[in-house]
Amino acid sequence: MFAVAQAISSPGDVVENVARHVRLAALAATHGARLVVFPELSLTSYDLRLTTGDAIAIDDGRLATLDTLAARHGLIVVAGAPLAAAEGLQIAALVFRPDGRRSSHTKQYLHPGEEVAFRAGPGGPPVRVDDHLVGLAICADIVHPAHASAAAAVGATVYAAGVLISENGYAPDTALLHRYAAEHQMLVLMANYGAPTGGWVSAGRSAVWVPGGRLLAEAPAHGEAVVVARHTGVEWEGRVVMGYEPAR
Repeated sequence: MFAVAQAISSPGDVVENVARHVRLAALAATHGARLVVFPELSLTSYDLRLTTGDAIAIDDGRLATLDTLAARHGLIVVAGAPLAAAEGLQIAALVFRPDGRRSSHTKQYLHPGEEVAFRAGPGGPPVRVDDHLVGLAICADIVHPAHASAAAAVGATVYAAGVLISENGYAPDTALLHRYAAEHQMLVLMANYGAPTGGWVSAGRSAVWVPGGRLLAEAPAHGEAVVVARHTGVEWEGRVVMGYEPAR
C-alpha cells in the first residue's frame, strides 16, 4: 500500500517531470500503492542554482495531471519542489490527494551548503493514509534523530523520505533509516534519484525497511524503479518494479 519512486528528473523542465511522475505513480498504483513518494526536488531536479523564479506554487496549473492521476487511482502523491515563502526559497514536498486537495511540507534541516539557495522551513503535519499516519522527511531531515522521533511522538506509523543521497552518504544515511524503523517500529520509505542530478551522482537504491528494521526491498543503483510495500494482514511484502534505464 506504500511505494517509493526512484525517479530521473530533467533539469528545470517541470512539464516533462510531471509526465514522468504520472507514469511512475500510475505504475505504483497498479501494484496496489495508496501513497507514493518521490525524491527531493523531483519536479525540477536538485540544483543549488535554483532561485525564487524557479519556485512552484501550490496551485501551479502545470501540476493538474497529478491531481487527475491521484483521483483516478485513489493515490496520494508526494513530489519534491522548490517553494517560495516569506523567508525565501524552501525545499518542499507537495502532496496531491484523491479529493483534489494539495498541501505542502517543508524541509526543516538544510544540508551544509544549501543555505546559498534555500531557507529551512517549519515541516508540517503527518499525512493520513487509511489507518496510517505518514511522517514526511526531506533528505537532511533524516540525519537528525529528533525529526523521526517527533514523527513517532505524534503517532506516525510510517516515515517517508524523499532524498538525494550520493554513494558516500548512502551507508551512514541508510543506517539511520534502519535505526528509525527498529527504534520507533515504523515502516520507513526512502526515495532516491536513479541518475545524476545537480552535479551530484546519486547512489540510487531506493528502499523500504519494515518495523523492526529489516530491509524489505531495494531498487538498483541506476534507472527508474518503483519499490512497493504491501501488508498481507500478517506481514509486509516488498516488490521492485523497473521503469526505464537512464541514457549512459
